[in-house]
Amino acid sequence: MARRRYRSTAVVEEEGVIDLTPMLDVVFIMLIFFIVTATFIKETGVEVNRPNTDSAQQKDDTTLLVAIDENNSVWIDKQRVDVRSVRAHIERLHAESPEGGVVIQSDELASVKTFTAVLDAAREVVPHEKVSLATTDTQ
Repeated sequence: MARRRYRSTAVVEEEGVIDLTPMLDVVFIMLIFFIVTATFIKETGVEVNRPNTDSAQQKDDTTLLVAIDENNSVWIDKQRVDVRSVRAHIERLHAESPEGGVVIQSDELASVKTFTAVLDAAREVVPHEKVSLATTDTQ
């Protein structure tokens, strides 16, 4: 009795094909996850030399940074802001994420008068415990 050999061409064709659909699904799911869980912080737009301290503590709920440079210029969201309009800018940006806090990055050479004006404006909008001063840890 003669044996017949059947060669399945469909099996051979499927072995050479790599299905990328599951990998692309995983990549898109990871992309969506990272976009949704990312924390967006409004940057100041200027570098300042922060004062040194031994008692610095990390704040995790920061969403708004206000910078005061050595020339007493106030910067919020990469824009120079007049001291008199700081409160309006903080109100607008705090409304976008009301659970976050405000960190004031004041240069070592900035005047206390400018810092106090910005601090008072921030405390009128945000609860007192969510307003803080950025410092450099000396430890």
